[in-house]
Amino acid sequence: MTYDEAIEWLLSFADFERSGSFQDRPDVAPMLALLERLGNPHLGRTTVHIAGSKGKGSVAAMVHAGMYGTICAGLYTSPHLYSYCERIRFDSTLIDEELFTWHVEDQLKPAVGDVLEASGERQLVTFDLLTALAFLAFRGHDTEVQVIETGLGGRVDSTNVFKTKEVAAITPISLEHTAILGNTIEEIAREKAAIITPGCTVVMSPQTHKDGERVIRDFATAAGSAVIDVASDYQWERLSHNLNGQGIRIKSKQGTIEGRLPLLGSHQVENAATAIACCDALNERWRDEYNREMFGYGLERLEWPCRIEVLREDPLVIADGAHNRDSARRLAETLVEYFACDRALFVIGCGSDKDVDGLAEELAPLASRVLAVRSEHPRAMDPQRIAETFGRLNVDSEIVDNVPTAVDRAIADAGASALICVAGSLFVAAEARAHVLGGGNVR
Repeated sequence: MTYDEAIEWLLSFADFERSGSFQDRPDVAPMLALLERLGNPHLGRTTVHIAGSKGKGSVAAMVHAGMYGTICAGLYTSPHLYSYCERIRFDSTLIDEELFTWHVEDQLKPAVGDVLEASGERQLVTFDLLTALAFLAFRGHDTEVQVIETGLGGRVDSTNVFKTKEVAAITPISLEHTAILGNTIEEIAREKAAIITPGCTVVMSPQTHKDGERVIRDFATAAGSAVIDVASDYQWERLSHNLNGQGIRIKSKQGTIEGRLPLLGSHQVENAATAIACCDALNERWRDEYNREMFGYGLERLEWPCRIEVLREDPLVIADGAHNRDSARRLAETLVEYFACDRALFVIGCGSDKDVDGLAEELAPLASRVLAVRSEHPRAMDPQRIAETFGRLNVDSEIVDNVPTAVDRAIADAGASALICVAGSLFVAAEARAHVLGGGNVR
């Protein structure tokens, strides 16, 4: 089996990310059956499990980076930008295609066949298989800690397979995937907070919605789990910034950490505070075996592209994965606060299920013009809808065939002092990044 054949086999199952087809199921029994067949590779190491509506991937990446050089840690995140290998990391490296393929062919595929034969139903989905593959890889690499980002929701997410865990972190909760997770903050929070297990430490990021915070605390109380409230237990500030990152300081009763964060935005400083809180929660359980002073050292080496990333100067080209109202508001705030932006030319492409109205309402006040595009992703939104949405807000909009053409046109049309921002989807940001900087093709 080649790597491409391994990917083809994985994608032969139902895949919400690419098709939007969600397989509703009452629990994670199919995933547990697969893990049992594989010898329960998810067990046997410390687990940090992270859910939330926004920032969960950044927090997961920061927790993992914070352990660099001190603890053998694995990281599992989604989606990827260019390669499925990006989803599984050991310390500072990605799983390579050869090892990825070996796990699929030698371990995963036979076990899936056994499970399907026993059940007589095709209940497993692509994300189940990718998650199981990550656990297999962590076991084979002898990782001590696994940092796991949920995919969608939490309660019946493929990653929610632990009876106990050390840390459950909940990042800010907002309205998202309402057709699947619920129409209110409370309903969505219940899906996310379901990753809390008895006796774990709950790390709660600052929550903008009181209903969400209340649900998290209720779940923690029911599980007998202590809550670290990042908003009250930690203080953070930006010390400096340039186009490539910012100097930050985070204070708590455990002490002060200063370092350079290679990501921009006040929300990323907040995410860093949540990440160090996760590490502190582990430290309390480990009785100070982790050297928290190394957190800043590891953070400096964080690679987390397409999160308000500067791709080019003169003119300034920024790529970001903002795709809903809350993330668009954070993007707009960062453009003003960090780049002194009053007007920007936006290249916008969205997933078909995203809140383009909320995105447009947040970005329109800064938009001098919008180039609406369709990404190569199978679930890309019709750019006509994007253009019409911004047009209703009196923003001059134009449809462009693809992301590279739109970026080139934006650069050609903009003056040297202009700011160009590509947003609306991580996939659109990734395509712009590949075009400007070179590199892999988006899969």
